[in-house]
Amino acid sequence: MRLLIVEDEDAIAIPLVEGLRREGFEVTRVATGAEALAAPETDLVLLDLRLPDMDGFEVCRRIRVNSDVPIIMVTARGEEVDRVVGLELGADDYLVKPFGFRELLARIRAVSRRTSTREAGRDPETLVAGALEIDLRSRRALLDGNELSLTPKEFELLALLARDPGTVVDRQRILREVWNTTWYGGAKTIDVHVGALRRKLGDPAWIETVRGVGLRLEPPA
Repeated sequence: MRLLIVEDEDAIAIPLVEGLRREGFEVTRVATGAEALAAPETDLVLLDLRLPDMDGFEVCRRIRVNSDVPIIMVTARGEEVDRVVGLELGADDYLVKPFGFRELLARIRAVSRRTSTREAGRDPETLVAGALEIDLRSRRALLDGNELSLTPKEFELLALLARDPGTVVDRQRILREVWNTTWYGGAKTIDVHVGALRRKLGDPAWIETVRGVGLRLEPPA
């Protein structure tokens, strides 16, 4: 997933870019509104409001003239009127500094899911990755139309990875969201479940282990 970060403060932008790249995102960073408007199309924009050459609101307005790219406004401004103005200009979400990195990741993924579902006309409770389809309401996973026999934890792990195919999900997040723990000793449990999922999916290439980081779901070529 390609991200454009529009942030003029190096102290904020540099660690943010590094963190997002570790999560598997392809990141471009610019420091001005003019650079943002001239940048190539990306999958999502993180837009600071206080820029040296123009207001972030104006950048958002101009982007919206020609593009439906998801925009998350990231700013120190927390007043309700600023949030309202940003959303009315076409921003998809609004994050106030200081914010936690995990919260930012959650916002990016939530906005991406909403916009991709809207564009594709899909049910938001259905996840699709290649020939894999996951119905969150019925807790059913289908591969090439055939239902997979999954344990509850196998289903939850597969659904977590399928929420953003191609993006690395770190092991701490998996432990937290699937097993409700942050105890890293449970990492062996993850490996056991990944092995079972690979066998049931019929091709180990479905789930890639990114050494030292986490796991990524990728439909086989």
